[in-house]
Amino acid sequence: MSVSMTGSGEIATPVESSKSAMTWGPIFGGAAAAIGVTLILLLLGSGVGLTMVSPWSGQSSSLGTVGVTAAIWLVVVQWLSSGLGGYITGRLRTKWAAVHTDEVFFRDTAHGFISWAIATIFVAGFLASSLTSLAGAGAQAVSSAATAAGRAASSTASAADLPTAYFTDALLRPEQARAGATPDDTAATAEVSRILLNGAAAGQIPDDDKAYLATIVSARTGLSEADARTRVDTVLKRIDDAKVAAQKAADEARKAASTTALLGALSLLIGAFIAAAAAAFGGSQRDEEEDLIVTSRI
Repeated sequence: MSVSMTGSGEIATPVESSKSAMTWGPIFGGAAAAIGVTLILLLLGSGVGLTMVSPWSGQSSSLGTVGVTAAIWLVVVQWLSSGLGGYITGRLRTKWAAVHTDEVFFRDTAHGFISWAIATIFVAGFLASSLTSLAGAGAQAVSSAATAAGRAASSTASAADLPTAYFTDALLRPEQARAGATPDDTAATAEVSRILLNGAAAGQIPDDDKAYLATIVSARTGLSEADARTRVDTVLKRIDDAKVAAQKAADEARKAASTTALLGALSLLIGAFIAAAAAAFGGSQRDEEEDLIVTSRI
């Protein structure tokens, strides 16, 4: 605390208020209002979003349209709730007497920012808890379905063999229904599966493996060597196409996740600014008019 001396020899000391510059009541009130508005708008957005999705083919909006709409709606929710919560925080606080205008402005913006931060933390925790519950329910449902499928399936079937089993069956289909193969085709099927798995791990199937596959297919289906090679090339192309489609879907999901994260961060920053500005605006309206009490001198 600095002390100064006046010209008349008197000592002048600065006045320091004993009251805290932070008022928690308006902060929690604004945060509660922001949380309530956020939850209401999120439920409203969920209801509107469900109308864009349909199990019937051709009646649903595209995935990109749904994603963009959801992102825009989240931004709108963030801004509206932040603005309302900040404004209520500024209007509910008591008047700070004998405080400079710049200090009042700073306190209002700080109160709005803190109110926004509390509301954001609560909503983030609520959404994380909800997503965890949904993920747990989904995992339980998947586990139940897998258990039922495991009981119905053969005990020798393996989940790792499912992708290649389909393509193996495509390779070993007889040209005609009456064109049978040897009664025991377990060895041929297992060998083809191993070749396909090795090709998937290596990224490509060598030419000698392709020729050997054509030999197996020709022997098992009754096709000529040329037709068998054509079938092998066709099935391998389908495998490559499926792999490229999976990689493309993964890349699109990565880009969508990156865009969503960047948009969410930008939305939060703008929401914090809106909350602070709305609190300053509400505080200025709170201080526009003063009620004066007139007392008579005794």
